[in-house]
Amino acid sequence: MPIQVTCPKCFKRFQVSEKFAGKTGPCPNCKNQIRVPDASEEVVIHAPDDGAPKDRSGQSVLKPLKRQETDVTKKGLLVTGASILVAVGAAIACRYAFDSGGPPIWVLAVGSLLLGPPLAWAGYAFVRNSELAPYTGSDLRNRVLILSAILASLWLVYAFIPSYVLDLDAAQEMSYLTFGIVFSVMIAMGATASTIVLELEFTEGLTHAGLYLIVTTILTLLSGITLATG
Repeated sequence: MPIQVTCPKCFKRFQVSEKFAGKTGPCPNCKNQIRVPDASEEVVIHAPDDGAPKDRSGQSVLKPLKRQETDVTKKGLLVTGASILVAVGAAIACRYAFDSGGPPIWVLAVGSLLLGPPLAWAGYAFVRNSELAPYTGSDLRNRVLILSAILASLWLVYAFIPSYVLDLDAAQEMSYLTFGIVFSVMIAMGATASTIVLELEFTEGLTHAGLYLIVTTILTLLSGITLATG
């Protein structure tokens, strides 16, 4: 078995045959005389015992566990993309099917609820910390459904709060500035909900809630509804 030798002068590392153990000779690099250690001076470093069962050769019989990556992005994107395409078509259809005032409130409520799960799912796939194990299966489904209901209910803030606080006959009568303030409140509330339900960082929750509210706002405008009068 070859012996590992390191020259103390030039620090060159090389191997010599075990027949030279205990003998002195020149370093092949700097010609400095060095002594080859014998077998009794060999230092063997053993790995710490992992406590696992061993075979006759001392090797562990247990295979190491590999981290299982769960890909929720593909499924989330597929469901979300199809849902948004259907929603865009439905919003445009509503624009021409109803009067200039847009579709009735119950249509918007149903649309908001239906869009909640795919948007919440896709948003989680985008913003979650990839270093942490994601929620999967029924746990993810339940959290997405709970969060979807909360995000849909945020539009109640737009529908009722300005009317009561500002004494308006309809929410559409608010100015763009007021709408911006109300929308910011909605995003902040949604970010808090996303952070708690999906256990995200607040900035991640902000992005998650923003995705839902921006998409639903665009679809609302496509359906012919005016959100503010300027």
